[in-house]
Amino acid sequence: MSNEVIDRVTRLVQAFDSRVQAAPADAWGNQSPCDDWKARDVVVHVGNNLQRLGATLSGGEPREIGADEDIVAAWNNARDTFLGALPGADLSTTVPGPFGPMPAEQVIGRLVSTDVLVHTWDLARAVGGDENLDAEAVAGAYSGLKPMDAMIRQPGVFGAKVEGGDGDDLQTEFLKFLGRAV
Repeated sequence: MSNEVIDRVTRLVQAFDSRVQAAPADAWGNQSPCDDWKARDVVVHVGNNLQRLGATLSGGEPREIGADEDIVAAWNNARDTFLGALPGADLSTTVPGPFGPMPAEQVIGRLVSTDVLVHTWDLARAVGGDENLDAEAVAGAYSGLKPMDAMIRQPGVFGAKVEGGDGDDLQTEFLKFLGRAV
């Protein structure tokens, strides 16, 4: 796996982590921009994805975050499992992806990175945190998703685009493309 992909996903996971760690304890039940998800559900989604991929890469058994589990502790475990697996992993290994089996480097570089990036904003919006995303990561994710517009509109992926406005910055345009009301 290229160092660029490892560095990028590590930065994105750390950015998500900063929102988790800064979230007020009473904010986990706040509604997120994702339909049917509270702030806690966003963390569960990202954490379970990272936990599964980290376990797969390290030969371990994935575990799901429990409904009554302390969300920050559960996130910390998922984060550490994933980031701890990267240095020694064979990232040419085929792993399950949302569109079928794919090389781990592709799943991490394209799908996981974008998922973590978008949900960083979702979590920040839900808990009143820092909504600013890394501009370079936004530009890369957006340019990678535009050609997949029809495919990402499937149920369970992204919702319909939100109409853009004159003067939208790139982050706002990106989020609206992914169905977020900004």
